[in-house]
Amino acid sequence: MTYTESPQHGPKPGPQSMPLIRKASQPLAQQLAERFAERIQQRLLLPGARLPSVRECARHHGVSPYTVVAAYDQLLASGLLEARKQRGFFVRERQAGATSRQPTQPAPQSVPVDATALIRGMFLADAKRAPGLGTLPAEWLDLPMLQAAMRQVLKAGGGSEQLALHYGEPAGDARLRRALGLRLADLGIACPAEQIVTTVGATHALDLITRTLLQPGDAVLVDDPGWAIEFARLTQAGMRLLPVPRCANGPDLAVMERLIEQHRPRMYVTVSVLHNPTGNSLSLANAHQILRMAEQADFQIVEDDTYAFLAPNHAPRLSALDGLRRSIYVSGFSKILTPAWRVGYLAANPAWIEKLTNLKLLSSLTTSPLLERAVAHCLEQGQLRRHADRVLTLLDAARQRSMKLAEAAGCRFMAPPQGLFGWVDVGMDTERLAQLMLDEGWLTAPGMLFSASRQSSTLMRINFATAQDALFWRRLQTLRAAAT
Repeated sequence: MTYTESPQHGPKPGPQSMPLIRKASQPLAQQLAERFAERIQQRLLLPGARLPSVRECARHHGVSPYTVVAAYDQLLASGLLEARKQRGFFVRERQAGATSRQPTQPAPQSVPVDATALIRGMFLADAKRAPGLGTLPAEWLDLPMLQAAMRQVLKAGGGSEQLALHYGEPAGDARLRRALGLRLADLGIACPAEQIVTTVGATHALDLITRTLLQPGDAVLVDDPGWAIEFARLTQAGMRLLPVPRCANGPDLAVMERLIEQHRPRMYVTVSVLHNPTGNSLSLANAHQILRMAEQADFQIVEDDTYAFLAPNHAPRLSALDGLRRSIYVSGFSKILTPAWRVGYLAANPAWIEKLTNLKLLSSLTTSPLLERAVAHCLEQGQLRRHADRVLTLLDAARQRSMKLAEAAGCRFMAPPQGLFGWVDVGMDTERLAQLMLDEGWLTAPGMLFSASRQSSTLMRINFATAQDALFWRRLQTLRAAAT
């Protein structure tokens, strides 16, 4: 497709064909965004016009899909575009009475990579070019195990074939919930199957909890740095975020205590073990202090243990110490089995289970009985445990290699490297670095994504499994040198 004028049909939906300037000080995504903005301003792209798909635009301009995603996100943030589910990006209709003060170009300070761009990048990403990826690389996953589990579930006999023909149980597959009860016992969390509700991934579980326990305007304590998706989800639901600095052994307890006194929060959402993005874990002493504060101030604790299979079973978990009295435990399998199997779960006090199950029915009817039974099979047969052991062996080796490359490139780890992620100081603004790397097809995760207040920083998260390419670190060195 070319973006030229057509005498019969007028301008086609794209910027003029002048090539992007790769050596310019202005990032490629910013150049691309401004070209689209100019055509919208000149009404060469009219309201309702559909922009090229991400892949089509990337192919035409010879840039990576990540660069196009970043450009489109700038235009979305400027109010020039709207995204329509499963249809693409369209020029936004101008509001009646809009004035010339309405932005027509992306502001220079526009965020080049936001949480949405990172998620889209995950769907487009070649893991070998994605040091900021949030999952394991595909080649580390055990496809034969997944296929065998699904065949076993679909095999006739014992009523298993009916799983493909009916809705699942409201609270989730009973066999999986029993297996999860045993799994939780290994973590020191006493929880019968009746206190477990399965969900469409851990994010769905977190959403059910928020909508069941909170009201718009409620204050919620969150780790800072923390996961941008959780910040965005809570903010969209109308909650007030109270960021608590995350330290080596957990949250800064002095700051947490002040925030509790001033704002009376209703909930604390945290990752106790292998925290994202720092990789650190909660100490036993901090865990006891947090539970004491929660008891005194009467707020709930939501413990996201998404990386449980990459962590020791004996690591301190608030839900184990608390016995699920005022804590709710959340986990899932996308980080260890495959992101394609959206199976998550929550474990909670019996007082909340009926409300959580009812809201699950309203939001998703039921979850997939086929996938849940396949996960149960992997748990029951010990296949998931053996797979996790293999992944840990690979991850240990990858971590050592990534650490050496990062340190040789002059970067510094802000927390002892462990788990899947490293929190690295690269010595330059990682928001700017992310844009430059996107231009060359590298997906990174700048520190601003993990800041509740959206502060730029010199920190970024790396995935040890996907940050082993020496070329990436050499390029980082070159870009940092050019920036100083």
